[in-house]
Amino acid sequence: MADKKEAIARFIQQEFPQTRVVVEAVGDRSARVSQEVDESDLRPGGTVSGPTLMAIADVALYIALLGEIGIVPLAVTTSLTINFLRKPEARKRVIGECQLMKIGKTLAVGEVSLYSEGLEEPVAHVVGTYSIPPARLT
Repeated sequence: MADKKEAIARFIQQEFPQTRVVVEAVGDRSARVSQEVDESDLRPGGTVSGPTLMAIADVALYIALLGEIGIVPLAVTTSLTINFLRKPEARKRVIGECQLMKIGKTLAVGEVSLYSEGLEEPVAHVVGTYSIPPARLT
């Protein structure tokens, strides 16, 4: 499992250098990621912005999927729906816990719960679908 996690983390760093998401765990149709929150992630009023939360969830889904099908760069998001549940803590890490619900031949569906570090209740719930290319490149 550690080798898979490290390989995916290296791939993400190499192909998506703009992301600040850290891969914490991968396996069993799941992934756990985190991201430090800084001033650039905040919106007026001192809450974590929606685009920041959506990006963390999208990366969590992608990582969970790569953990199951291998590193397939052309797997892409086809749908992402987010429900904002409560105000995230400013300047606290956001933690994303993803569970894949279905992995088919061409589509995968998963859900992500997003948390502010230290809070038990999720700040957002996300459901997403990924398209899996016909020829899985590994």
